[in-house]
Amino acid sequence: MINLTETLKGIKVLDLTRVLAGPYCSMILGDLGAAVIKVEAPGGSDETRKWGPPFKEGVSAYYLCANRNKKSLTVNLKSKQGKEIIRKLVRQSDVVLHNFKTGTMERLGLDYLQLKTINPQLIYCSITGFGETGPYKHLPGYDFIIQAMSGLMSITGDDVSGPQKLGVAITDILTGLYACIGIQAALLERTQSGIGQKIDLSLYDSAVSSLINIGSNYLMSGRVPERLGNHHANIVPYQTFHSADGKMVVAVGNDTQFASLCMVIEAPELAADPRFHTNPDRVAHRTLLAEILQEAFVKRTTGYWKEKCQAANIPFGAIQTVEDVVKDEQLKAREMFVSADHPKAGEIQMIGSPLKLSRTPIEVKRHPPEPGEHTEEILQALGYEKKIIEQLRNKNTI
Repeated sequence: MINLTETLKGIKVLDLTRVLAGPYCSMILGDLGAAVIKVEAPGGSDETRKWGPPFKEGVSAYYLCANRNKKSLTVNLKSKQGKEIIRKLVRQSDVVLHNFKTGTMERLGLDYLQLKTINPQLIYCSITGFGETGPYKHLPGYDFIIQAMSGLMSITGDDVSGPQKLGVAITDILTGLYACIGIQAALLERTQSGIGQKIDLSLYDSAVSSLINIGSNYLMSGRVPERLGNHHANIVPYQTFHSADGKMVVAVGNDTQFASLCMVIEAPELAADPRFHTNPDRVAHRTLLAEILQEAFVKRTTGYWKEKCQAANIPFGAIQTVEDVVKDEQLKAREMFVSADHPKAGEIQMIGSPLKLSRTPIEVKRHPPEPGEHTEEILQALGYEKKIIEQLRNKNTI
């Protein structure tokens, strides 16, 4: 079996990002075998190192979630010698990834136009709140703000709750995934052209792209989408229900599945009812149908309905807590929870990668690094002598 490092072996990533979108992208690249160097200011400048509780021996759980399989270099980007270190690394890097505000890299002299003169094959990925063009380009971008502005909050929740954000920083995650896709696409294109390019990604664009069918509904109809809570805009029944002992989700995707559901609840006549016969009929009468189904579901336990629905090939899911998820035997079988030894926190638990490659499987090679943990190693590889490294440290350059 080929080792993990063969997947993206030889690809070197210089990661100047912090918080979530950028680190999440570089972690995926690191999981796939790229050599990732995480760059922070001396002492550590990734805000997530201080986001908590929870902490374990002073190490933030938030930081641990997006920074494995990387080395850590601390360097002062505002100093002349610090910039020279970055330029030396750029000469041998394939990818530079940053999420500074628009204009910051230009002021530092580390923007794409300057760095591509050093390395014409460089893939340079910029992640900002609103992109590097347009009237909002100088505004800072935070996931919560982007969820509000993008329309995501307007369609999440119900009339009682009002607009709601998702339970995780979904626009950061989406942007990190898009960044990873774009970087790999640019690397692939480079094999043909021999030159690199710049990728300009924004959280706002990424969030709006996730509106998918809801956005399409508006573009086609001109009707502003409502908040439907746990209901689906285009499919019925596709929602949560109360059972005798909890809550569950039933997701009927077609008329055949609906007929099967009617058999499961012992009401086969509903499938022939003209109000519910086809999906458009059910959408038109969603409230009435939901009341009928709820009356049936509340009579039995979630476990009962799970067994019956799964036997009838009706999509069904119990609403699980995170504790339930961690104990789920399916996820254990898929190795979705992994551990690593950390020099400060000891053994740490992390969510694994969903990427299951047959010949080049992903594994945790490196724990999420402490600030500057590999600074001396990286600088020595660049040709810096120990005496010079010590001088740089004394001047707070590294």
